[in-house]
Amino acid sequence: MDLTDIPGDAYDGEESPPDLDALESPDSLLKGGSIRERLLDVVIGLRTPTKVSTIADRADCDTETARDYLEWFDEMGMVQRHDGRPVRYERNDAYFQWRRIDRIREEYSEQEIVDALDDTLTQIEDYRAQFDATHPDDVSLVDATQEQNLSTEAAWEALSEWETLEQRAALLDEARGNNPVAGSKPGPVDA
Repeated sequence: MDLTDIPGDAYDGEESPPDLDALESPDSLLKGGSIRERLLDVVIGLRTPTKVSTIADRADCDTETARDYLEWFDEMGMVQRHDGRPVRYERNDAYFQWRRIDRIREEYSEQEIVDALDDTLTQIEDYRAQFDATHPDDVSLVDATQEQNLSTEAAWEALSEWETLEQRAALLDEARGNNPVAGSKPGPVDA
């Protein structure tokens, strides 16, 4: 049996297969929502400086509307503008990092952040001991499969989880720093 074959007992005869034509098309899902939402979706995916016309095409809007919103996003710090001909924009990762940190501070108490950071650091230390390295980038996937007697997939998953934990620890540590106690008001500042 081919992996793409459907086993004979997959349908008991009483159920009909799903009507795929009744589902919304991916294009309609991507083009739904307001222009601002569509542009924001496109901006979040920008990893390299991209022309306004390309951004407008991806968001299914006209170039002038995209330009206006991109200027607004630039003022907010969400994108970085690259002057030149043509003007290009890319996502500002520092803005999105700040938003993630701010969201952590809003949703969790300082103690919860410290506890989560402690748990995360413990898991990182376990990976450091397991792979005898200080960072997942220091570990060769080939060496890890041979030395740890792991499948390639298991080693890759472990190293990926370790990398995620490192990023989580950095976010939690940043959220912990300068995190006012919930419900407290800032005191006076001597100038």
